[in-house]
Amino acid sequence: MLELHNIIITFLIALLGTLWIHPKILKIAILKNIVDNPDARKLQRNPVPVLGGLAVFFGIIIGICSSQAMFNAPEVFMLMAAMLIMLYIGTIDDVLGLTPTMRFIIEILVVLWLIYVNEASINSLWGLFGITGIPVWVAVPLTVFAAVGIINAINLIDGVNGLSSGFCFMASTLFAIIFYISNNATMTIIAVTAAGAIIPFFLHNVFGNKTKMFIGDGGTLMIGIMMSIFVINILCKGSDSSSLAARGYGLVPFTVAVLAIPVFDTLRVMSTRIMKGKSPFSPDKTHLHHMFIDLGFSHIGTTVSILTLNFLVVVIWFVSCLLGAPVELQLLIVILLGISVTFLFYMYAEKQLEKNGKGLERLKKISKKMNFEKKGIWKKVQEIIDKV
Repeated sequence: MLELHNIIITFLIALLGTLWIHPKILKIAILKNIVDNPDARKLQRNPVPVLGGLAVFFGIIIGICSSQAMFNAPEVFMLMAAMLIMLYIGTIDDVLGLTPTMRFIIEILVVLWLIYVNEASINSLWGLFGITGIPVWVAVPLTVFAAVGIINAINLIDGVNGLSSGFCFMASTLFAIIFYISNNATMTIIAVTAAGAIIPFFLHNVFGNKTKMFIGDGGTLMIGIMMSIFVINILCKGSDSSSLAARGYGLVPFTVAVLAIPVFDTLRVMSTRIMKGKSPFSPDKTHLHHMFIDLGFSHIGTTVSILTLNFLVVVIWFVSCLLGAPVELQLLIVILLGISVTFLFYMYAEKQLEKNGKGLERLKKISKKMNFEKKGIWKKVQEIIDKV
């Protein structure tokens, strides 16, 4: 089994790598005017540098290359190549702009390439509905659909400070725990380096004033492909996760629980757009984080609230496992929770805002309590972060 001190060292190297490169990337973005400008759809008031994904990628690569666990893992090269492609495409989109169709096609091609070179796909449901193996003609389109969906779900939650990076830190940590328990050294290191590399960026993104950067499409697409690979690895026949499945832990429910809010919120937004006769990729302000902002939550208050809700979904899934719930029931619980914290909550909050309902006052009280970053110690944190 991978020794714990190796994990900690790799985590710290990734963290320090991002911490070191962040101000240098920030300087380049400012000098070259590579910024995200405010408009009617966006929530920031001033232009913000948008190359944060480059800093996170540097930290991840430094962390991965520093670990001996990577030396005999040829699939890591493919992962790094896929991340680099997505970072490159996303950065082009940030700087020059790409059509949603072009991005969508590139994402599909990258996922198909990974399936081919790694010979890995979502080809097992680990006993869910009695299904173990899935034939190739089903597994390949299923994997493409799931992976592209995850990539875009991660991209679409990038709307308030700290949300996408905070979510990816949480998800990477949860995946790292599962991989570590499964004795999957390669994926453990990759997930740990992702978690470590994201922390400095998250702090600058949330608390930085002069040092704030957005992760950009380059960053979200890069992390999205990484999350997709985590899911594929867990749901691939013959993976190390089989030991957990044998103990009654639903692996499909777990992956859905970890990605609950990005996935279900994306499904809600896109289905709503389609029902209104719009393109599912047309930009608007109907995401869950927009609703929290409309209710008076601050950016960090929105981030903390959404991450807490998502983490609760994972906790409830875990409790259902401990209580011996069948895998099918675990999945049903996760789906119902995902729908509740996205579809149902959004509809309830929207109704309260429209009719100035009784529930609106309670939601406003909660939002005021969540505006804590403007108080006391958090102002000191902001001063420290700007000096780093």
